[in-house]
Amino acid sequence: MKSIASFIFLLAAFCAQGQQKPTDLDKSPMDMSYWPPNYPLLKMNGKANELPVGRIIYGRPLKNNRSIFGGIVKYNDLWRLGANEATEAEFFSNVKIGGKILPKGRYTVYCIPGENKWTMIFSKDNYVWGNFSYDSRKDVLRADADVDKNTETVEAFTMYFEETKTGANLLILWDDVRATLPITIVADDPITPKKKQ
Repeated sequence: MKSIASFIFLLAAFCAQGQQKPTDLDKSPMDMSYWPPNYPLLKMNGKANELPVGRIIYGRPLKNNRSIFGGIVKYNDLWRLGANEATEAEFFSNVKIGGKILPKGRYTVYCIPGENKWTMIFSKDNYVWGNFSYDSRKDVLRADADVDKNTETVEAFTMYFEETKTGANLLILWDDVRATLPITIVADDPITPKKKQ
């Protein structure tokens, strides 16, 4: 009985040491990017009369002199697309990715990185840590992102929307790699009328 109590005490002490205090700065802070870019500032200045098209919430790990792709991020293995909680994307209207419609809503985004292309996965299983509970039966959409070498080394994992004539590219940068996922606005969407704020 004493050995069980000792084990429980040691386990609790170990967990307490591993748990971050609410006031500690996370090594991989969480960030958010909007489409259109800087949407909250546009709204604050009275220049946004409608909901944004989308936003992405993600953890930002650092390169920290590590070998990233093919190193700590294995090729052809499922990746949480950042650090800590899995990346989440929210779209406020229907969009088209890889020729397929993704209905408005909130999704967890995973990635299977390859050397020349990445498979992006949008899942309806939200609010998860990493990719440990990933279930392919909850996939809503899969699409390929093109991968290129970046002209500069990016220390902090970065994601943002860059607007195009037909929608936006979701750009993903880390180390010397740049992935691009084109996203198109669904024109004359009868399912999702624009909402005024």
